[in-house]
Amino acid sequence: MNVRSDLNRKVVEVFGRLAIDKRRLLFSQLQKRGISAYVAEWVLESVVPGVGPLLPEEAHKVQDWAKRVIPGPKDQNIIKHRLSQGETVRVLTPVEVEVDLNRKKKPSHFARLRLLGIDEAYIPTELLEYYPDLLRHGMWGVVELSQLAEGTAILSFKPMQATVNLELFKDTRRSFSLEEWRALLLISMGYNPLAFNEEETNLLLARLLPLVQKNLHLMELAPKGTGKSYIYENISPKVRLVSGGNVSPAVLFVNNATGQWGLLARFAVVVLDEVQTLRFDKPEEIVGGLKGYLANGKLTRGGLYETASDCGLVLLANIQLDERQRPVRDILVEELPFFLQETAFLDRIRGIIPGWRLPKLSGDYLIGPDTEISVGLKSDFFGDVLLAMREDLGPDQYCARTVSLKGERPYKRNEESVRTLAAGFMKVQFPHGDVSREDFERFCLRPAIEMRQLVWDQLYRLDGEYRQYEHNLECA
Repeated sequence: MNVRSDLNRKVVEVFGRLAIDKRRLLFSQLQKRGISAYVAEWVLESVVPGVGPLLPEEAHKVQDWAKRVIPGPKDQNIIKHRLSQGETVRVLTPVEVEVDLNRKKKPSHFARLRLLGIDEAYIPTELLEYYPDLLRHGMWGVVELSQLAEGTAILSFKPMQATVNLELFKDTRRSFSLEEWRALLLISMGYNPLAFNEEETNLLLARLLPLVQKNLHLMELAPKGTGKSYIYENISPKVRLVSGGNVSPAVLFVNNATGQWGLLARFAVVVLDEVQTLRFDKPEEIVGGLKGYLANGKLTRGGLYETASDCGLVLLANIQLDERQRPVRDILVEELPFFLQETAFLDRIRGIIPGWRLPKLSGDYLIGPDTEISVGLKSDFFGDVLLAMREDLGPDQYCARTVSLKGERPYKRNEESVRTLAAGFMKVQFPHGDVSREDFERFCLRPAIEMRQLVWDQLYRLDGEYRQYEHNLECA
């Protein structure tokens, strides 16, 4: 990618306080405290605001703040002891609120602060009215805690909250060339834009599609070390990464015993990382529920509860490569758990990101101390504005009008998938809607077809039913 070094200056001029030099995050060492980039950059902006490189005195100040406010895994008992001694304690932590109408202990709503090992803290109802996301998927923020006669209580809560003006964001796109904008997107994701070619940039941007498109379900297959989960860990608290442990129908869909909705109902994107190593309870029930959900966006389990959700599902899996760095197997999904290889399930996956075409991440590919172009969008704002793009239906309508597949009888899901993926690429790269037909075909439509073709290739090989349709996907 050939981008001039003055892009740093332009990003600051256009976005102001919403821009940040990503090297500040690196020098702050905040992520070593176990917090995501969207939290760490919020801390930087709150404690030592600025867009230039982090100065030594600023690094010292933010580290001092972190020691006092960000609890480590060994600090639970210390914080509880301070509370027991009547202290008011101020900590940065995720807060989740649950409501149990049947519980005998009042009030029926209570806060969980899992980093602190506190499962039932009193929280004022006014905070729930101000910040309803506490009830949906939880929020990160600075809380003041005290120990009252009734138990642990939250006295105040200052959330991480980016302000998103979607129309203003769209208009900022006009200040940048396409190459500059694609570089800005990579920097905002934490990557060095000068290290990737055009195809690799397309693949990295494809990881953003489930954020900008409702109910967009993807799979990424790659060897270890390509950073499949990196962006999902660091982009937004509304994206939930599941890595290790048990995955059950209650966790994904709904707990029939309590009526509590699972991850797919409460988050914008759910990512199952390294699916080969996850332990799935009742896999037949899981794949049955997923097939229904991926097809129509309805969540249910045994008919007891039903709701709609626009959550996207992303499956990340490792695959083996040969000496030419190509997949060993023609059937790419053979290394997935058997129940996820069912063609009726795979058909509902919109596209496959061929992560094996990306280089293994090293210092050269991420923002580092010597990265020349390093100013991007703050992660909390970047994640929120991408999610806000879900409500912009203009690109979807454009693709519905202009994209159709060749053939006498094109397969409906192929056409729908290509349109959805192309509209997602358009939202990410051309949010202002101003795109030439040539650029649309090169940067939106072609990558979309390639991603869906990989799914279609699997279906074609696994099930003769699909061979009644054209094998090669081409647009009319």
